[in-house]
Amino acid sequence: MGVVNLTPDSFSDPVRLTEPQAAIDVALRMVEDGADILDLGGESTRPGAEPVSAAEELQRLLPVIEGLKDCGRPLSIDTRKPEVMREVLAAGADMINDIAGFAEAGAVEAVAASACGLCVMHMKGEPQTMQQAPAYDDVVSEVEEFLLGRVEALTAAGVSPARIVIDPGIGFGKDTRHNLLLLEALDELVGLGQAILVGVSRKSLIGELTGRPVDRRLAGSLAAALASVARGARIVRVHDVAETCDALKVWQAIDQAGG
Repeated sequence: MGVVNLTPDSFSDPVRLTEPQAAIDVALRMVEDGADILDLGGESTRPGAEPVSAAEELQRLLPVIEGLKDCGRPLSIDTRKPEVMREVLAAGADMINDIAGFAEAGAVEAVAASACGLCVMHMKGEPQTMQQAPAYDDVVSEVEEFLLGRVEALTAAGVSPARIVIDPGIGFGKDTRHNLLLLEALDELVGLGQAILVGVSRKSLIGELTGRPVDRRLAGSLAAALASVARGARIVRVHDVAETCDALKVWQAIDQAGG
């Protein structure tokens, strides 16, 4: 899953993709580089980020969806607003990636009747405050409980489980140890019965472990992606598509060499 941030305040991208054609061009390069899914975001959810209105989010998203809807890859939209979900699905989006796990009022209803894919993510708190001393008694079991509860809420509304992917939410209301415990326990999350998505590319966890600034976190991000896939992740959400595809091809060739 290639990350295409359409915001002026992304934590990870030195080039701001605020012009639709620039974002479309970057997304098409990701397709050439091997992206299976494109994830478009019109609102920054980095720690400390301020929310934007649904109108502003849609103003950023809709022209890019229009430019990419025939690119041959599913378009995932990273949003937590039910009104945005409805509009982007009508515009041709294929998946909704919700950092709030479809827990906002009206979110389940906005997606239940569609055929789109759904990514249910765990976040503790809100982006503005989530990294201010997050605490858990048992981070793995608490994240599992939340994800299972949201899957049950969606299926109770008529959503097929086959449409649902779950994401432990690395960096969303977790400190370094919380993140590492969740990554180490991904095989436990697989036991919930849903495909797992992991997004750790360029995040502060990589910086804390390596001491590297955002623009020098590629090696650490690749290591995290491979470790996630080895533990059962089916989708990795990344900024560096070509490099991640290369790393996965080599790892899979080695893993499958013995038949």
